[in-house]
Amino acid sequence: MATADQVKALVKSHADGDDTRFYSVALQVAAGAARNGQNRFAQDLRDLVDDLRSRQGSGPAGRVVPVAQPRGELSQLLTVVYPDSLLTDLSLDESVQARLQRVLLEQRQGDRLRSRGFSPLRRLLLVGPPGTGKTMSAHMLAGELRLPLFVIRLDGLITKFMGETAAKLRLVFDALSETRGVYLFDEVDALAGERAAANDVGEIRRVLNSYLQFLEMDDSDSLIVAATNHPQLLDRAVFRRFDSLIEYPLPNDDVIRTMIQNRLAGVSTGRLAWPKIVEAASGLSHGEITAATEVAAKEAILGDQGQVSTATLRDALLERRIDAMT
Repeated sequence: MATADQVKALVKSHADGDDTRFYSVALQVAAGAARNGQNRFAQDLRDLVDDLRSRQGSGPAGRVVPVAQPRGELSQLLTVVYPDSLLTDLSLDESVQARLQRVLLEQRQGDRLRSRGFSPLRRLLLVGPPGTGKTMSAHMLAGELRLPLFVIRLDGLITKFMGETAAKLRLVFDALSETRGVYLFDEVDALAGERAAANDVGEIRRVLNSYLQFLEMDDSDSLIVAATNHPQLLDRAVFRRFDSLIEYPLPNDDVIRTMIQNRLAGVSTGRLAWPKIVEAASGLSHGEITAATEVAAKEAILGDQGQVSTATLRDALLERRIDAMT
């Protein structure tokens, strides 16, 4: 059944004429009912929302807004943002794009899959070098699905006191069940490192075991996204708890050119020698290439030349390469 906060949110959104929030909270109620075994009521409520939307021409599902911001101890463990990023905003390897498109498709057709006894992809492990788009992918998933993005704060989660971290993890997974969203565990290797590591201590093993158990038991509608730059540090059992492992490579030549062109879309450019530019950018991450491109663009805007040249862009990329090596 609906919680007191959800009932109040329904009444307030109706009084304010805020249809998007009204439908979002109604779908949260439906999700909660489904988790409690009230499948018929949950489906009837979803059908009613879809019917009302179709009459009003409101189109696809609106943003699911949590009834309340994280409060109390939970506010020290989660930060929430409402991204508007889309898949088309990201310049990623074709294989990565295809994997993410699959996640979006299954999430959007989740009811159809569940009606046939299948579950949509919702536990994702993203691995790859820093700056290759893992965190931005979590923002994109939230933006595409119109969900809030909750970032788990590991500095607040991991403590030196025995048992506290596991208790805080339980709070996070309780929130994950209560409010649908995308939950990002960034740098998850700090939480789920190899249990056989030489410098391991008993508390870390207990934290990992708790994390694995919570992942195994979770049956919410939320997406869990874990990201790491160091997959070799993860305990092997972690990989089995995720529905999909997505590897993020450094950008290839085509991605490099697309990224730079997109970032320079609003800036005047000369006739760029792309082979020289791509060669200078080879081996850099998405983040490093973007940063170097922005340096060249700002130099053109503030300088006398008025446009980005091959030399300016190449120098910025080579400088970034030197910085990355030091």
